[in-house]
Amino acid sequence: MDHRILQIQNHPLSLQTHKKVKHSGQPEISFKDALEKETSIVISKHAQKRLDERNISIQDYKWKEIQMKISEAKTKGIRDSLVVTNDAALIVNVPNNTVITAMNREEANSQIFTNINGTIILD
Repeated sequence: MDHRILQIQNHPLSLQTHKKVKHSGQPEISFKDALEKETSIVISKHAQKRLDERNISIQDYKWKEIQMKISEAKTKGIRDSLVVTNDAALIVNVPNNTVITAMNREEANSQIFTNINGTIILD
């Protein structure tokens, strides 16, 4: 028997099918769940405190609109964004989808915003 043929058959790159091993230790996450986790907005403790202190309420539909614009900003390479709505101004870390701080619009009118490289204005 020719040894070269045996070597090819036992080679790791041969065309033989290998049994797939299922890892039972890791939970299965659906694509939908992974996408929602990736695109959902997180409100930091500091921002939540500011929202509560200043009685700022943002409706669910507006959060979804902000979320869509944050996803769009991410594709444009924006890292930190000022998001301006009718009621509030938010500083958002785009890569982490995290609201860093919040203020009402009256407060925002007299502020200078630094260290941002994008602005999202929503009416």
